[in-house]
Amino acid sequence: MGILIKKGYVIDPSTKKEGVFDILIERDKVSRIAKRIETKDIDVIDAKGMLVFPGLIDIHCHLREPGREEEETIYTGSLSAVSGGFTTICCMSNTSPPLDNKVAIRFVIDRARDALCEVLPIGAITINREGKELAPFGEMVEEGAVAFSDDGDCVMDSLVMRRALEYTKLYKKPLFSHSEDKNLSRTGVMNEGGISTKMGLSGIPYQAETIMVYRDISLARMTGGMLHLAHLSVSESVDMVRDAKRYIDNLTSEVAIHHLVLTEEDVKGYNTNAKVSPPLRTKKDITALIKGLKDGTIDCIVTDHAPHTEEEKGAGFESAPFGMIGFETAISLSMELKQKGLSLMNIISLFTTGPARVLGIDRGCIAEGKCADIVVFDPEREWIYRKEEIRSRSKNSPFIGRKMKGRVLKTICKGKVVFSLEG
Repeated sequence: MGILIKKGYVIDPSTKKEGVFDILIERDKVSRIAKRIETKDIDVIDAKGMLVFPGLIDIHCHLREPGREEEETIYTGSLSAVSGGFTTICCMSNTSPPLDNKVAIRFVIDRARDALCEVLPIGAITINREGKELAPFGEMVEEGAVAFSDDGDCVMDSLVMRRALEYTKLYKKPLFSHSEDKNLSRTGVMNEGGISTKMGLSGIPYQAETIMVYRDISLARMTGGMLHLAHLSVSESVDMVRDAKRYIDNLTSEVAIHHLVLTEEDVKGYNTNAKVSPPLRTKKDITALIKGLKDGTIDCIVTDHAPHTEEEKGAGFESAPFGMIGFETAISLSMELKQKGLSLMNIISLFTTGPARVLGIDRGCIAEGKCADIVVFDPEREWIYRKEEIRSRSKNSPFIGRKMKGRVLKTICKGKVVFSLEG
């Protein structure tokens, strides 16, 4: 039994296809796309008036398993992801123990067999994520690692970082850099500025990011390695990446959705759900980040989905961990970027073809013969993000209670409906 999606407005950045089409899915593939398809004995999804686009790809999330299953598991993370339209997600290595060897990578691959979407593991750059000794890249790649990152911590030793970038050329997998000078950010809990001073909180200067962005770009140029700069948050970083892309081929970057719609103002009231790393910055930075999305400096938007329990987030602002959940709100929040001059095609590409290109995977498209990862989205549906409806195991989001416009109705992963808003 297949699926026929009827009369949806298709947006496919990979082919620049845009318009009303029918899509026939047989088994796990798209078998036909046409203006009109008639067939019998098949499940039909009436998508008239809806947007139909490729399953979203998130190359930066935290699923916590193994070790912190009270916050999230691979299964609960996938449930949250598909409800937000994601069909491929990449989990970071900062688990307990970390994903720094083939056994840990195999654990994720095995657990992901029961997930509702495709889960791809990112292996650690260094053993135990301590920034001292390189992890065994080769054996992790053989088990299924798609990239390397010590995310949550910066590789402070430049020689170790250089060697890691050199290995990316051998294994053809990108290195995701968490660019943060820990010597500058050491005790900081939010963006350094007037608001942090008024709140009596230790700040993180923007230079903590830009110093390491400059270093990592320099090392990428030296080695020719595959460098991906994670969660850019300040205007100066965008400027450096834009300039560097003129002479470095293997350089890509990302921005988290919350850095596009929130500022340091949202931390007021000591809102721990708005405490993230890197911290929320300023309106000036948002303007620069959006410009970077428009001109191709920044390749994709990510969620940086980072679950934490209410007890952890309730420990007081200085003690609470960094991070917020993001799967279920990302694409709806991104629709707000249309007001900033981004087209629908551009927005969808930043969640599909952009991340697919970073990883070099055959996903993020709607085309005959390709994997049937598809989202049906109602652009006019207004809804309120309610705590009791959150599908993640954790509820740490500053967007709870926010009214949004545009919602995922159905998510199809590998030809199967894995999420339906109407049940």
